[in-house]
Amino acid sequence: MKLNTILVVDDDENDQFICEYTIRKFDPTIKILKAHDGTEALTLLETVTPDGIILDINMPVMNGFEFLDHYASRFRVHAPVVAMLTSSHLGTDRERAMRYAFVKNYFEKPLTIKHLSQMQELLSG
Repeated sequence: MKLNTILVVDDDENDQFICEYTIRKFDPTIKILKAHDGTEALTLLETVTPDGIILDINMPVMNGFEFLDHYASRFRVHAPVVAMLTSSHLGTDRERAMRYAFVKNYFEKPLTIKHLSQMQELLSG
């Protein structure tokens, strides 16, 4: 299986741009969906289940951890690969994120080709 659709959830326009650029460089055929906070992402996920979600932690309205709580309780089907992409170097943030069975990776910004390759490998099994 391949990454066909990725949802990028990040409030920072520059980080959104870097993610989009890196994803296009990795595979220009991947469809990129964008949300600027957890609330916007949950609304979008009512109509689509992407192959991967790249999620920031620190966002206004609904942060990444609040998103994970709602995503876990509201949806029975989860994206196969959810990856946290954050500037947080805190081990406690990593541990907290990895408690969710659907969170497969914890990456530090910026997004890289290597990160996307790791997501692809998880999806391919």
